[in-house]
Amino acid sequence: MRDLSRFWPDIRPRAWRYAVSILLALFSTGIGLVIPVLTGRAVDGPIAEHDHRGLVVIVLLVVAVGVAESLAQLIRRMITAGMTADWEVLWRRRLFSHLQRLDITHHDAWDSGQMLSRATNDLTQLRRFTAFGLPFLVITPFLVVIGGLILSFIQPVFVVLLVVMALPTMVGVAWFNSRYKIAARAAQDTMGEVSTSVEESVQGIRVLLAFGRSTWAAQRFRLIVERLRGHELEKVRLDAWLFGAIMLLPQLALVAFAAVGAWGVVVGWATIGQTVAAITLMMYLRMPIEMFGFLLADALMAATAATRYWELMDLQPRITDPEAAEAPRTEEAAGAPARQTPATGIPTPASSFDPADGVLEFDRVVFQHEDAEAPLLAGVNLRIAPGETLALVGTTGTGKTAMTALVPRLFDVTAGAVRVDGSDVRDLALADLRSRMGVAFEEPILFSASVRENVAMGTQSVEGGTAIDDDGVWEALEIAQAADFVRALPDGLGTEVGEQGLSLSGGQRQRIALARAVAGRPRFLVLDDPLSAVDVDTEDRVQERLRTVLATTTALIVAHRPSTAALADRVAVMDDGRVLAVGGHEELLGTSAVYRNLMGVTA
Repeated sequence: MRDLSRFWPDIRPRAWRYAVSILLALFSTGIGLVIPVLTGRAVDGPIAEHDHRGLVVIVLLVVAVGVAESLAQLIRRMITAGMTADWEVLWRRRLFSHLQRLDITHHDAWDSGQMLSRATNDLTQLRRFTAFGLPFLVITPFLVVIGGLILSFIQPVFVVLLVVMALPTMVGVAWFNSRYKIAARAAQDTMGEVSTSVEESVQGIRVLLAFGRSTWAAQRFRLIVERLRGHELEKVRLDAWLFGAIMLLPQLALVAFAAVGAWGVVVGWATIGQTVAAITLMMYLRMPIEMFGFLLADALMAATAATRYWELMDLQPRITDPEAAEAPRTEEAAGAPARQTPATGIPTPASSFDPADGVLEFDRVVFQHEDAEAPLLAGVNLRIAPGETLALVGTTGTGKTAMTALVPRLFDVTAGAVRVDGSDVRDLALADLRSRMGVAFEEPILFSASVRENVAMGTQSVEGGTAIDDDGVWEALEIAQAADFVRALPDGLGTEVGEQGLSLSGGQRQRIALARAVAGRPRFLVLDDPLSAVDVDTEDRVQERLRTVLATTTALIVAHRPSTAALADRVAVMDDGRVLAVGGHEELLGTSAVYRNLMGVTA
């Protein structure tokens, strides 16, 4: 239960309310133990003596107990529901924010379905446990002890029977605990695989249908859910053994109570009322005892969910702000007002950039993925002057995309440095660095939001607000040659583009992504072959308008087409992670055979 205890800092501010809800649960359940005592008194007193007035008094007491139990349950639920829902929201927000801070390497190492299941199913399990499972798991032993004390006052012999029933129950619980937690973890991990499979099939539905591979996807999914079925059945088998034992023992105890009580009445050491009270009390205790198996299973599943939650939360981001940027700073200490990063809300200082600068440098940059045997980039040296556009060309796997990812620090260099305005990007606050970057990838990512929101996303202020109006959005769309088709959409800028923008064509998605990159007129523009899905005519029109943006920004562009390379002031030819040649488009066509081959130009 160590991982469950790690939630204590979140529970502590409301610990008194939670304690009250547990006490109310104990009161609402424990007060019912008075009813068997009143029943026994009724049998030995008013019923045996035909005292109608006394019987009415006892009935009214039973009604009062029932009303008190109902009110306590109502108040407990009202206290608990909102409180545990708030905790669930807090834990979801914290996990989501943490995922935003994790670098790309961590995200690449995890299946999205595993992350999704931890953020949904596991946190729902934790909320249910804190709302119901934990309070009743805590009070059940107290109820049994209270029931034992009441039995000792009724007749001590019955306490011995209760203890004899409890001992084998404890042995069964210990056996159950050691096996159930293994089955629960396997089932929850497999549920993550199910989420991944569903997500992949939905996002890749066009590929599956185009290749006629829906049957293959269904068979693959069936194998995963069959494995999940096996784990769930194992949990059911374990549940059956535990519930069977826990349900059998109270039944045997009832028989023993009835037999021993009847013998006591005959011999004379017990009364009929005492026997009735003991049997009724045992029947009342039967429910919490039988529920104990369910509560234990719920606790083990919650403990597994907590472990899975903290597995993600314990991942440490490798790409973080420098210590100077992470330290809290006041207006007086920093000399400038602190600002909030949109993703994390962590205070960061005002920009370290000189607005007049715009130099991008790669200084002996080496980059190697953790699981790779050789560096992807091996000593790259490049300098891009303010307002200059540099195109990267090369065959697949030469490190072009890696260079574009190093500029906004999606990855960190293995050796060397990437510098912006003379400062190593690792020495700058991430929010400040990225707020000056406009980025567009070859695979455009759009969100389930309006066209307006997707484009304006590139101009979010550090306070989280939108720093562009509709006129600015239309201007960016005009540059990307996307304004015409956006106007034709049902709601124009307000049209929802759907998940991943799949309601649009590949070229339309790329142009909206390009509009997002240029919307804020960023100081640095990083484009990774952003027009690969656009026809030649549209590309020419986009490039013509794009020149107006490139004239005032420092740009790094991955190019595969001669027209894109010609758009740049200089071109860097890459091969095997190194820069072979740098020069103008026409210059390289005359001096570099590798460049001519890449551009498809014969000598």
